[in-house]
Amino acid sequence: LYLCAAHKAPQECNAISYIFHTLDGAASFLNNDKLFPNRSSILESSAPKLPSIARRVYRIFAHSYFHHRTVFEEFEKRTHLCQRFHAFSVQFDAVPQNMLVIPSSALSS
Repeated sequence: LYLCAAHKAPQECNAISYIFHTLDGAASFLNNDKLFPNRSSILESSAPKLPSIARRVYRIFAHSYFHHRTVFEEFEKRTHLCQRFHAFSVQFDAVPQNMLVIPSSALSS
């Protein structure tokens, strides 16, 4: 079970519910016109919330890598999504290095 912050008080959710809640919450946050009035800049007040969202999204990648390796590898081979998210996370220091647990060798090149 994962401690899910999508509820008024954090509660435990199974992996698939955690994934749905995390992606729904991230999409709602990023599509909020009050927090992101345009697509070319980020309000100073919105920026501190981004690392928390990035860590949660990275947990989804890590779960899929460690628990569904074949699916992860096939998907990553086609999309390079984790590789791109990893690069974004490193470039903008969105996820701490010690939390980037998927080996570089698993990321498509």
